Amino acid sequence: MATFTERVLILCKTYPSPSASYVETSCVAGVTAAGKLIRLFPVPFRLIADEQQFRKWQWITVRMEKAPADHRPESHRVFVDTVQCEGEPLPSGKQGWPRRMEHLRNVPIFSDFDAVQAARESQGTTLALLRPNRILELQIKPTKSADWTPEELAKLKQDQIQTSLLDTEAHRKPAPLLQKIPFDFHYRYECLVDGKSVVYRHKLVDWEAGALYRRLLREHGPSGWEAPFRAKYEQELPSTDLLMLLGTMHRFKDKWLAVSVICPPKPQSANHSQESLF
Repeated sequence: MATFTERVLILCKTYPSPSASYVETSCVAGVTAAGKLIRLFPVPFRLIADEQQFRKWQWITVRMEKAPADHRPESHRVFVDTVQCEGEPLPSGKQGWPRRMEHLRNVPIFSDFDAVQAARESQGTTLALLRPNRILELQIKPTKSADWTPEELAKLKQDQIQTSLLDTEAHRKPAPLLQKIPFDFHYRYECLVDGKSVVYRHKLVDWEAGALYRRLLREHGPSGWEAPFRAKYEQELPSTDLLMLLGTMHRFKDKWLAVSVICPPKPQSANHSQESLF
């Protein structure tokens, strides 16, 4: 299959999962320079060289090909050893967020999840931006097992990664054993359809949620991490003009996950802008 080089603005990394072929992998999503959503997989992010470990809102250039075993139109197989990071991530703040959102100007933003499903059925869409009317709650539930299964642990302790993904030893590095997140996080949220409230629920799988859990667990312990975690996801983030980046699973084509949360400031009304002048 023909390969090509693409410039991509990174919008998310999912929390890594054990892989039989690549030890552990993350699914990465972003937007191309042409304004199209794209999925990059597999990426053994923690195992690649430091200079190739891109961040959210950072531009990268990478060689890729359409994923041969994944028929989702946005899915592409990347050659991780060709990743080149461009400078620092785009800044946030009053000056930075407009620049960030300008790169998403050509991406449709849905206001109802049923419309996302309809786009999947009619156009094959498997990555989509959704702006809910409001976040109702964050649900936190223990996973079936707090530890990796023997099969998952065997994958994580593999000695080799397929050379087709990382062509040289120089692009590999050792990493501590991946920590399992022993909780599942779900957003319950409301969309307005013809003035009526419709409630949906989706699992959050982005790297940022897992990283926040791990940091708060270290800082506050098993009995203290949940309150600040909820403050972040139930209060701070929903106070913004919150968007969810939704993506389908490869094996279950109609099952959607929230792979990233994008949180620009809420737009100010004209009245507010005039009041601020006086």
